[in-house]
Amino acid sequence: MLASLAARSSRAAYPALARTAAPLSQRRTFINGSEDYGKHVFKGAVADSYLAKQGLPAGLLDDPSWTRTSADKVAAAVMSWAHDMGAGVITHWFQPMACNGVRHGMSGQVQNAMFVFDKDGKPKWELEGKTIFQGETDGSSFPNGGMRATHTAGGYTIIDPTSPIFLRGDTVFIPTIFVSFYGDALDEKTPLLRATKAVSTQATRLLKLMGYSVDKVFPNIGLEQEFFFVPRKDYYRRPDLQLTGRTIMGKNAPRGQEMSDHYMSAINPVAMACMQEIQHECFMMGIPLKTRHREVAPNQYEFAPFFGTATTQIDQNLVVMQICDEVAARHGLACLAQEKPFKDVNGSGKHNNISLGTNTGVNLLNPKQLAKASGSHEIFPVLMAAMVRSVDLHGDLMRMAIASPGNDFRLGAMEAPPAVISTYLGDDITQYLEEFKSTKTAKEYVAASKVVDLGLEEIAPFSMPAEDRNRTSPFPYGGHRFEFRAVGSSQNVSLVNTVLCSIWADSFAYFADQIEAGKSPVDVAAEALDKHWRVIFNGNGYDESWPIEAEKRGIWRIDSGVESILRFSDPKNIALFEKLGVFNEKECKARTEVLLDHYSGFVEMEAATMIDMMKQHVLPAVLAADLDPKYAADIRAACAAVEAGLHKMHVVSDSASKARVARELRLETMDQARTVCDKAEGEVPADLWTLATYKELLFLDSHQGSDATDY
Repeated sequence: MLASLAARSSRAAYPALARTAAPLSQRRTFINGSEDYGKHVFKGAVADSYLAKQGLPAGLLDDPSWTRTSADKVAAAVMSWAHDMGAGVITHWFQPMACNGVRHGMSGQVQNAMFVFDKDGKPKWELEGKTIFQGETDGSSFPNGGMRATHTAGGYTIIDPTSPIFLRGDTVFIPTIFVSFYGDALDEKTPLLRATKAVSTQATRLLKLMGYSVDKVFPNIGLEQEFFFVPRKDYYRRPDLQLTGRTIMGKNAPRGQEMSDHYMSAINPVAMACMQEIQHECFMMGIPLKTRHREVAPNQYEFAPFFGTATTQIDQNLVVMQICDEVAARHGLACLAQEKPFKDVNGSGKHNNISLGTNTGVNLLNPKQLAKASGSHEIFPVLMAAMVRSVDLHGDLMRMAIASPGNDFRLGAMEAPPAVISTYLGDDITQYLEEFKSTKTAKEYVAASKVVDLGLEEIAPFSMPAEDRNRTSPFPYGGHRFEFRAVGSSQNVSLVNTVLCSIWADSFAYFADQIEAGKSPVDVAAEALDKHWRVIFNGNGYDESWPIEAEKRGIWRIDSGVESILRFSDPKNIALFEKLGVFNEKECKARTEVLLDHYSGFVEMEAATMIDMMKQHVLPAVLAADLDPKYAADIRAACAAVEAGLHKMHVVSDSASKARVARELRLETMDQARTVCDKAEGEVPADLWTLATYKELLFLDSHQGSDATDY
């Protein structure tokens, strides 16, 4: 029975698996079947119809207390829904630490059939509330920074009711947290939930002191996901792409992104069919993946959803990344989410747009909406002052949060530099806050706009914002939201949002303490702006003079990702997290170890792959081409240098030293070896070069042809 269910579900969900079948997007799309939107997620009208059969009210799942009062009945409703959808398997779905760029789907899961056996040995459908609520598995083999040993291996999964249950194929996924026997967080989500609680507690406290009472505040985010599509047949000719996600060698093609011709141009048919199918799968799971377009670099693309609550958006983003991987393969493509898969063309980010919303639907970063709801123009500049303070004090934590291995390389034109943490507010907001701090008087903020008349009878005059966009800032205010532009594309952004919520909660708490001690909110905010004004920078973040000026101002600048990781367990930051209940000291130190080991492990893979490629591909090609013996000698010397660097990593014992050695190996020794290999590639005849070239990998438009139907 279960096998037939699985087969039926697989055929229904993935008709494109068969080469003769039309792609899923051609059979059934969101546009042609909007009634199916969200059919594979257990929430809203879908859930309510099944909950009603169990005598439960509509909207029950909106209140997390159902896990204590109605778990068995909800489990029965989920099983009935799953049965109707052709699913017979359930799994607790959690997010282990340090999965960026290596773990498919970036999740942990053990899948179990939803049945028990009768006395006669026949399977019987069964799903109890305790099965949904909690599970136990081995926590020792996941990255844990020493919090779990093999002989104390228990890891426990507990349902996260803030993120909806969803279905893929024959399996129902229960979003959960993952903690140790002693309650230490072993995952990415538990700290995020703690931080969202902290920011809610401190924000509602501050708002109440300013005469605006709300029950809850929570982060809303929108994640712009950038990635590359490359032909899969050429991907298989690149061991570095397959094993590390980036090209650790490769001569630039004669054409790159000089003309910006790829940006927002028409999507070619192969990529379009793939993106349509990705969107369709997402729409079925209620993931509002609204926007698709080409990005700046050749073969680079982007998806962007509507805003949503942080926990749900992050869960959905991880699913999107997994779907992109899997669907791309069905279309003869490989999806690369790594931050810098190709040298000298733009890398990929995951811009983390964030705002704070109330339980009544008010965006606290929308000054007009906030003033209308609260009856006060004072709250917006006070909140902005608190956020400016948080960036200045805790820019080291912001830098740490985006220190993924791929972000080492994501610098240069059109890419926000993550090494200097400042915030762009724009001339309008800056002038408004400057007047506020000098006069200590709050007035209405009205965003300036301008009318443009092109002098054409056919085009009516139109208005646009007076402020332009600043792409060069790592953390600009974009009107009703901040955008953390420096975030890496392969990241699980739970840590990013844990940090943002924590540092905001810290500033809200500081302001509230000062107000409760007798100061006025305006005085507290004005003093904070005076003290922390230096972190506001509205200029060009790519200008070579800016890092020098930033250091003079005393703004956080940490060029090394390894050194920024070490800031996680700095006493200042341990005290911050412990005060807010987000991390304890043991968790901070453990996560520092995990991030350092993750960095070192990534470099180790890259170095070993580079050695193999030089020995198995580059050197044989040079010898076959009968080039000047100096080429072969240089390659052997470069290979030996990388091997020596790798050996140096292996003999270092502590994680911090090993990561520092790894960074030197990666950014110096391996980069020098790459130069030697790329020079050789330019001299070897094309028919002797066995690795896929940048020309073959990066120009899908030019390289599709008679074999396009094989995709």
